[in-house]
Amino acid sequence: MAVAVAASAPVPMKSIMSRAWIAFVLATLGCADPTATLSRPAAPAAVGSEQRDNSYSINAADGTVRVTIVRARGETGEPIRAFLRRMFESADAAGAQSMVLDLRSITGSDARLLTPLVGGILKRDRFLRDGGLYVMTGPESFSQAQNATTLLQQYAHPIFVQ
Repeated sequence: MAVAVAASAPVPMKSIMSRAWIAFVLATLGCADPTATLSRPAAPAAVGSEQRDNSYSINAADGTVRVTIVRARGETGEPIRAFLRRMFESADAAGAQSMVLDLRSITGSDARLLTPLVGGILKRDRFLRDGGLYVMTGPESFSQAQNATTLLQQYAHPIFVQ
């Protein structure tokens, strides 16, 4: 008895596994609800002025959204998920083509930043292209800022500025 076997078309397993892994990581982190939050005082965003809350601005002239994240819960009590949802909706409505993400003031906290930030960026191809995403970090960037930059480096390939 003879059996003929045809070769199947190659499947890009690395790509499929990478996307499956990031989906798993983001889903897991999205379910995490820490019981304690340890934080240090926020580092100043610039010499002489202290950024106390998360903020964003959109420059319509060059199509850039500039985002500064200071903590997982802002001074106004707005959760990071709500802030990032509002920021991404505004950036989408304005047609922003690039993002400058300032993570220099994050000195610690929990993983609540990762899922909405990394997931929101990965859903928008325009931020994944060359020159579409700039990430600013500094010597005071710890915990969730480092975790976010690691995931962004692996999946979004941003340009890092220190």
